[in-house]
Amino acid sequence: MTEKDRKDKKLINKLKDRYRLVLVNETTFDERFSAYLTPLNVIAGVAAVVIVISVFVVSVIILTPLKEYIPGYSDAETRIAALRAAVKADSLAEAQRIYDRYFEQLAGVLRGELPDDTLAEETAGDRRITYEDLSFAVSREDSLLRKEIESEERFALNPGAGFAGEATGLPGVFFFTPLRGPVSASFDPTIGHYGVDIAADEGAAVSAVFDGTIVMASFTSDGGYVIQIQHPNNLISVYKHNAALLKKTGDRVEAGDIIAVAGNTGEYTDGPHLHFELWYNGNPLDPQAFIAFSP
Repeated sequence: MTEKDRKDKKLINKLKDRYRLVLVNETTFDERFSAYLTPLNVIAGVAAVVIVISVFVVSVIILTPLKEYIPGYSDAETRIAALRAAVKADSLAEAQRIYDRYFEQLAGVLRGELPDDTLAEETAGDRRITYEDLSFAVSREDSLLRKEIESEERFALNPGAGFAGEATGLPGVFFFTPLRGPVSASFDPTIGHYGVDIAADEGAAVSAVFDGTIVMASFTSDGGYVIQIQHPNNLISVYKHNAALLKKTGDRVEAGDIIAVAGNTGEYTDGPHLHFELWYNGNPLDPQAFIAFSP
């Protein structure tokens, strides 16, 4: 056995030597506690305690917000904010580049220089686009779109033919009288009165002035029960202050059809009457220029 082996064996024997740990009352010298220990057991116990404490500390740091106080560690919100800031900075850089380009072009125009041709700067792969590459031939998709729109216009409320004349009149068109009676208030757009008021007995029948489609049939606070008819060529007739409506939105009517009952509903009324308006291409017309209301 070599000298080194003897030293190693001696060290192992020392680690295995048993020692007695005794707790004695200093006054009475009574033995309170005793235990047999070896240096090897002490080392193993200390190592176990250190491992347990280390695992506990690491768990607390990882599983609780305490990790945010570690220098160099960033939480999820901070990382998200940093990402958004980076994206915004990139967008601002691109916007600044566009503004710089715009002001360069503007300064050149003010100096009398021709601006750069942006179309020539665009490229398609490795090939530069030129004006000769542009094609204005009618494509198949364009033809299909035209056919689809033309087929939809056949069912539109405003067909191409019907009324003649300018926005100031409708020559050659004959309207059915909506209600017979004296005109109590004439057409005066200067005061916001875009129609005529026809005095009538409550319950009198109100008729459509021309063929069309009901586009509104509802109650409003100022006009009471209101009904509107869309006629061909952007012509609209409006009937207000009715006591009741006999048609609903979407109904198709013909000239002379009874559509409502005259009344006194709404805030802007002081007696039974019909407020009638006539609009052509978005412009109000004087109904008395086309319809005789007096009996």
